[in-house]
Amino acid sequence: MIQTYNRLASASLIALIGLCIAWELWLAPLRPGGSMLVLKALPLLVPLFGLLRGKRYTHQWTSFLALAYFTEGVVRGTSDPGFSRYFGLIEAGLAVTLFAGCIGYAHVTGASKKTTTIKAVD
Repeated sequence: MIQTYNRLASASLIALIGLCIAWELWLAPLRPGGSMLVLKALPLLVPLFGLLRGKRYTHQWTSFLALAYFTEGVVRGTSDPGFSRYFGLIEAGLAVTLFAGCIGYAHVTGASKKTTTIKAVD
């Protein structure tokens, strides 16, 4: 189960990086020849190696990062014309997958899995 969540998070992060680069440079850039929005892929490179190595803390904060890409995907998926609309919806889907993989991994590897005892207070 742990490996499944880690692979899900890693694969969706890599796919999201690829989509952001391809979308803004070749597939449907805002301006012909590409746009500076390709730089939105840079923050996704920061957690890449931590996710690939299975670092719990990286999975935790990457789940927050995924929410920004979900928001952008929903906004552009509902407001952009043409093919860009579909790429926005794909981005939102990948961000949800990244979020689910990160949260799932953090949950199954969490310190809260330890059993605790509660003492009665007199």
